Amino acid sequence: MAPIIPLTGISGILVTLFDEEGNIAADRLTPIVDRAIEAGIHALTINGNTSEFYGLTIDEALAMVDAAAATINGRTPLIGGVGRSLPEACTLARASVAAGAAAVMVHQPPDPFVSPRGLKDYVAHVSDAARGIPVLLYLRNDVIGTRAIVDLCETDNVVGVKWATPSPENLAQAMAASPGHIVWICGLAEVRAPQFYAVGARGFTSGLINVWPARSAEIHGALDSGNHDNASNLIDGIRAFEELRAAEMGGTNVSVVKAALALMGEYCGSTRPPSSWPLSKAQESRLRAFLDEHGINSRSVC
Repeated sequence: MAPIIPLTGISGILVTLFDEEGNIAADRLTPIVDRAIEAGIHALTINGNTSEFYGLTIDEALAMVDAAAATINGRTPLIGGVGRSLPEACTLARASVAAGAAAVMVHQPPDPFVSPRGLKDYVAHVSDAARGIPVLLYLRNDVIGTRAIVDLCETDNVVGVKWATPSPENLAQAMAASPGHIVWICGLAEVRAPQFYAVGARGFTSGLINVWPARSAEIHGALDSGNHDNASNLIDGIRAFEELRAAEMGGTNVSVVKAALALMGEYCGSTRPPSSWPLSKAQESRLRAFLDEHGINSRSVC
């Protein structure tokens, strides 16, 4: 089936907002969503990893689907992340459809006993629950092998793969072996996008869009026009931000985004363990310097 979302664009992954008591505060999504849409971000994803998906209860994840849909209000396509136990994944898929999502993104199960054929069954059940809307695979572990990846791509309604492993050579093999209608997307954000573009992937996921969506849009435009020198220069400008997010085994990935929003005057709560919170004084100082360098409004943390 033909995708109804701009798969080769930027898939912005929204944070989950919490209040001072640690409860979800979805009403605080508005400035983040408005900024991303104004910058031309092609689609927004809720319940992705930058959304702290595995730190949410199923009820919170369901509430965030509805809140994101209401905030976006049809202005750009919404993608609903689904995963965890099969019943929860199917419940989230149905809720995403009911909220008006243009597609669902299936998290690769972190279960230690995943089999390739069991994974295909999992995706097939989720696809059935999604009632015919496009399905994206979020692949963080390519050890399952090319054959298993091809099998997943042949599941009904699967239209794209967000490839989130640092192995463009394995991506190239999977692309060559898979059905021609599959769209391959860089699932490792802006910094890795040039390597993935080099083997034929298009578009990328982004957590930066919560803070500086205009830079994400500039990087996408440069890559799509083939201006790789410009893309490289633009990416160099965000490298400090992404290096901060990669610290502590990636445990500061969402923490840096939320701390940046707080420094911008948009308090969205702390992250939940096992994410790292708060940032160290050195990390916060480096983050503040990044925001100031690029003219992103920096204030005292709320």
